[in-house]
Amino acid sequence: MPQNSESRPAERSIVQANAAMLRRFPFDDTRDFDDARHGFMGTADEPVIRNAEGRTVWDLDAYGFLAQDCPETANPSLWRQSRLAAEHGLFEVVEGIYQVRGFDLSNMTVVEGDRGALVIDPLISAETAAAALALYRAHRGDRPVTGVLYTHSHADHFGGVRGVLSDEEVAAGVPVIAPRGFLEHAVSENVYAGTAMARRAAYMYGAALPKGERGQIGAGLGQTTSTGSVGLIPPTLDITRTGQTETVDGIRMVFQMTPGTEAPAELNIHFPDHAALCMAENATHNLHNLLTLRGAEVRDPREWARYLTEAIDLFGEGTDVAFASHHWPVRGRERALEFLSEQRDVYAYLHDQTLRMLNQGLTPLEIAETIQMPPALEKAWHTHGYYGSVSHNTKAVYQRYLGWFDGNPAHLWEHPPVEAAKRYVDFMGGAEDVLRRARQSFADGDFRWVVQVVNHVVFADPDNTEALALQADALEQLGYGSENGTWRNFYLMGALELRQGSVGTPTVTSSTDFLSALTLDQVFDTLAIRVDGPRCWDADITVRWNLKDADAVTLRLRNGVLTHVRGNGPAAAPPDVEVTLGEADLRGLLFGQMEASDLVRQGRAETEGDLGKVTELLGYLGTPDPDFAIVTP
Repeated sequence: MPQNSESRPAERSIVQANAAMLRRFPFDDTRDFDDARHGFMGTADEPVIRNAEGRTVWDLDAYGFLAQDCPETANPSLWRQSRLAAEHGLFEVVEGIYQVRGFDLSNMTVVEGDRGALVIDPLISAETAAAALALYRAHRGDRPVTGVLYTHSHADHFGGVRGVLSDEEVAAGVPVIAPRGFLEHAVSENVYAGTAMARRAAYMYGAALPKGERGQIGAGLGQTTSTGSVGLIPPTLDITRTGQTETVDGIRMVFQMTPGTEAPAELNIHFPDHAALCMAENATHNLHNLLTLRGAEVRDPREWARYLTEAIDLFGEGTDVAFASHHWPVRGRERALEFLSEQRDVYAYLHDQTLRMLNQGLTPLEIAETIQMPPALEKAWHTHGYYGSVSHNTKAVYQRYLGWFDGNPAHLWEHPPVEAAKRYVDFMGGAEDVLRRARQSFADGDFRWVVQVVNHVVFADPDNTEALALQADALEQLGYGSENGTWRNFYLMGALELRQGSVGTPTVTSSTDFLSALTLDQVFDTLAIRVDGPRCWDADITVRWNLKDADAVTLRLRNGVLTHVRGNGPAAAPPDVEVTLGEADLRGLLFGQMEASDLVRQGRAETEGDLGKVTELLGYLGTPDPDFAIVTP
């Protein structure tokens, strides 16, 4: 670790750049602050939300420092956005529709019905969702939850469901509503690539960073992620088409399907009796991600823009307020339509201009450095890149159409990071000379170049404490200057881990609920991802699972590949062993919660053949690493 592990003040060039931002944009425009505070009804008396063990999962007072003037160590535009997003409490959107904001990364919306309340998007954690519902009830009465609606398949919009709804209430008929494809995408994103996404999310949201002017001040879309219990109750009612109408507890809703926008499964909701339009996460007070830094499927900005146009056409004449599952509402028909139109234009512009430039032969890096946003869009606060950015969004558009390769054959077969780093450092005259030159670049304020070049020294010699310290200092300065909350968090998390070591994964979304929500086919797909291929190149094992309440499944490991076949057709090879058991016991066995021999001894499974083949097959499964290195090799 570096000898100096303390954060540093902002360098002169960062101070000047942040001051220039203050002169460039209309910071005296207070309309967003008026909107964010409109309808405030109160907040929680106890600011700290804890889990059952007493651990803090959210602190409403953690961002109190944002009330101060912006310091030199923060971009003033991001400071402004964070101050807005940190407003917490219960707010009336219109009569009968309420939002709890500032209790998690996302908002929880409550719509009052004839008998109780419909909860929309119950936050990330059960603890924060329960606290949000308690706050609503303290002001509006102890109304029962008569429905839950997930607007889309990201965990900050469903993970806290067990804080507002129980399995018994679902069994009694309380509907859980979601767009078609919700469960498939919610599970695949949080399980298939869940370990890597969660680890990278630690950088994106900066949950482990200290809150303060030199640390985490927000993530643009909200402040950060809560760290409580993440759950999932599967939907009981699917929304399948635009124009579908449903009435829950007297609440009339008209839906618009928007797949492939901010999430693979997403919808907008119009409440005709309230002249209110819920835009889920398709129109928020920032430029969103086309490819989130934690990793995800690349989103389609062309379709995103098209769906925003469709929303205006479908609901514009009947909308007096537009609200979303992040940030604050926009009131007044004219302002709401202007907001939606500008949101539409920013995604369409990024798409069309990136395509124009890539068809002129520009590479992703060149496009990101060349593109300029229209002045009318740039001056609108809600199009700023607090969460997504013009830079990484244009690269995402390029990736969507042309993939990772920029066409230059020199980039087709590059050395991996460590081997390339050793060669770079050798070519540049050795680590000592690289660091000498990099310190001069640091003094000149060229922090972007410092982190690019010193990264080679860190990867060539990860024990070089001078390189670690200089890299941490340069990353920190880039964080201080960033308008984008997730870029700031990435930079500052990199500095933190270079100085103190890995913090791991503070927020873990893969839970028992996620595993139980997997279809059996998804269970086998999940196992296939974990197969350590080289260890089992020569293995050939076939296991047939004769399920007591479903079709048989044949599982075969061959050539380092795990495949599964339903039934006993030609694709199902003759088994080495057959195991007859119930699906619940099969899931427990495959997830390592029980042993095959124990199931046989307890009379819960019957076998024919070599049971040892089951143990051998499962022994070839690797374990994901939630603590893998990011800024070091």
